[in-house]
Amino acid sequence: MPSSEPPTTDADTAMALFGSTRRPKPRLAPELDDAALGRVLRGIASLRGPGPQDLAIARIEQLLRDTGPDWDRRCHRISVLAQAAPALARGWHKRRPRDPDALVLAGWAELATDPWGALALCRLAAEARPGDPTPWVGALAALRSLGRPRAELAPLWEEIRAREPWHREAHLQILGYLSPKEQGSQSALRDFLDDVVAVMPPDAPAACLPLTAAVRQYHRDLDGGGVRALGASRYWTQPHVARWVDQALTSWLSPGRLRQAAAVADLGLLAYCLVRAGRTGDARPVFTAIDGLVTPWPWGHEGEPLERYTFYAGRL
Repeated sequence: MPSSEPPTTDADTAMALFGSTRRPKPRLAPELDDAALGRVLRGIASLRGPGPQDLAIARIEQLLRDTGPDWDRRCHRISVLAQAAPALARGWHKRRPRDPDALVLAGWAELATDPWGALALCRLAAEARPGDPTPWVGALAALRSLGRPRAELAPLWEEIRAREPWHREAHLQILGYLSPKEQGSQSALRDFLDDVVAVMPPDAPAACLPLTAAVRQYHRDLDGGGVRALGASRYWTQPHVARWVDQALTSWLSPGRLRQAAAVADLGLLAYCLVRAGRTGDARPVFTAIDGLVTPWPWGHEGEPLERYTFYAGRL
């Protein structure tokens, strides 16, 4: 007699696993493990109307003031706030048009809809606080979005490097710009990676760069179809790719090694690489370190991020 129970899915099995081992339920959190940023985001979500908007702006202002010259965390917080509350960013800028924090947040808020406007605001923010690399990174992102020639990006890159040599987001922006899908090529991408990897400290904020490049290439192979897609299963056995994964696995789990604001996102990237390479044993401690925090990329490339993360976690 057929069972009346619904069939068990991979997601059900994985969730049972999470429950049995008391792991936290997988969740998407743009703030990652930045508790102070998370409190501000929740406060913004709960506030409505002109008066509460004043309170929300005050909370954002205090958060950015408290961040101080921690440029890596400042960039993380500004990028998340700009996406979560663009209207508040614009409102703050209108009230405080010369404030460096209001200017840079407004500039980042315009990146998705008005790159030229974002560029102008970021240039004003750079003048208002000369030592801050964040406006320069925003301007770099705007020029990338506009597909401007490499000669226009180069001076911005030098300004960023002078202020924060291993800025995570700036390196990721250049990596995207030099890809074959944008303004670069495989050879340009390879040259950039070789130059960076040769001298980058293992605990630099931009340490995720090689694995990011590897996953993007893996996705290009999968999406390309034909022979490239068929050969994608062997991608992770390539010596240089396996070496990047091994180096990250060896160093990133050491206590205190990863100090960047997006460290948990980088660990998620490593976990993805390991499970796609079939290295489930190596992946277990990385999944433990992630503590259930899931990022849309790379988990969402082949489906809904939480479902894909849960599926792979259930196979460990």
